[in-house]
Amino acid sequence: MPIDEILYPVNLRVEGCRCLVVGGGRVALAKADGLLEAGALVDVIAPEVIPELEARPGVTVHRRVYRSGDVRGYRLVVAATGCPDVHAEVFRDGESARVWVNSADDPENCSYTLPSRLRRGPLMVTFSTGGHSPALSRWLRRRFEAEIGPEYDTLLSLLSQARERMRAVGASTEDRAWQDVLDSGMLELIRSGETGQAKEMIDRLVGNP
Repeated sequence: MPIDEILYPVNLRVEGCRCLVVGGGRVALAKADGLLEAGALVDVIAPEVIPELEARPGVTVHRRVYRSGDVRGYRLVVAATGCPDVHAEVFRDGESARVWVNSADDPENCSYTLPSRLRRGPLMVTFSTGGHSPALSRWLRRRFEAEIGPEYDTLLSLLSQARERMRAVGASTEDRAWQDVLDSGMLELIRSGETGQAKEMIDRLVGNP
């Protein structure tokens, strides 16, 4: 993958969609867990599968080697076998079938890459190096895990509720002082347990009806 290549960032909805993981080891388990977290239905193709992966609810295991064309009919595919030849075959099949393929630690055989991610409820922060250094992405995620705590999930909930109250009375949510809210010390109030005061401050600053 060229060092100056610009990737287009996107969040995909895969809830209820069939996705394929080729591989049955620890890396494949991590990839399957990410898909399951997003609500996908996961098939696994591998001659050997670790017990933890086989036992995952929502995972269907096919104990065999990958066969040409297996990618057809899936929304997304992840290859995590550790075998470059298999990854290349899966990628070629994906390109032919117009199915997006990610190959773990193999950026040349990817039509999409997976960022390292940090979740706090609906809030998701991602760190990506475009496939050039997954280790750096993971390191950045660990650095920010302590800074972005559960209070951000509470803040997001309060902001969302404020927007819904506006919409309920037909008021516009645009051109409001949302940045003033975020710069007002809101997080400190939430961290100290003053959620009610934080809610009142949001309504005052954005002029909520």
